[in-house]
Amino acid sequence: PPYHVILLNDDDHTSEDVVVMLKDLFGHPLEKGFEMAKEVDESGRAIVLTTTREHAELKVDQIHAYGPDPNIARCKGSMSAVAEPAE
Repeated sequence: PPYHVILLNDDDHTSEDVVVMLKDLFGHPLEKGFEMAKEVDESGRAIVLTTTREHAELKVDQIHAYGPDPNIARCKGSMSAVAEPAE
């Protein structure tokens, strides 16, 4: 069954950093990245990809390894994400 890659909100990453990450890791155009960044900020989570379980888990690992936002000094790590079955 398909799985969603779900990006989780935090207060230590700017929208700009999220947009760049989504472009780098998923190839999302800037406009789509801004829409997803806004959704994760407003609702606390956003589906950024629906794919196979194995690919979803790889993408979650890539998000977790992406690193801190260079624009925020207190930012010490990557964004968080989970893979969940699509329903």
